[in-house]
Amino acid sequence: MKFSLSWLKDHLDTSVELSVISDTLTNIGLEVEHIENKAKEFENFTVARVLSAEKHPDADRLKVCNVESIQGSFQVVCGAPNAKAGMMGIFAPENSYIPGTKVNLKKSEIRGVESCGMLLSERELGISDEHEGIIELKGDHKIGDLASAIYGFDDPVIEINLTPNRSDCLSVRGIARDLACLFIHI
Repeated sequence: MKFSLSWLKDHLDTSVELSVISDTLTNIGLEVEHIENKAKEFENFTVARVLSAEKHPDADRLKVCNVESIQGSFQVVCGAPNAKAGMMGIFAPENSYIPGTKVNLKKSEIRGVESCGMLLSERELGISDEHEGIIELKGDHKIGDLASAIYGFDDPVIEINLTPNRSDCLSVRGIARDLACLFIHI
């Protein structure tokens, strides 16, 4: 059975850490098989603003962008046709792992121009197959907002193995009830 941490907390008023919840579930006979926490995978990806997007001096289809992120300003060589000054997008700094392409991002030189990061498309972020351009965020996003919060990946999913003798835990409410009985003492 799979359920998210926020769904569990809809039925259980607690502020204990996920690791304590996981250990307690196992201790009451609900074996935790897996916890998927995509927030860790997306922790380096933040909202950034493209300050400028100039044509690359040695390539027709590339742009040299100056990007303002929470960590400072970076120069990024970008091949997306929709990259333009003033837009908000998702920035990955160097030394990030790009899940959609399975690439470890390094500072590089692209046709003689240094690139210190990447503006991501939906495919590179791993949320869809869309790769026609980089993500252009609309709305009230601020520089530094986490991509995991924007796309709802900041809610861990817990998978437990239910045995036939625990039919009382076939619902999130049943699991929350069992945990509540133990958390009274924590």
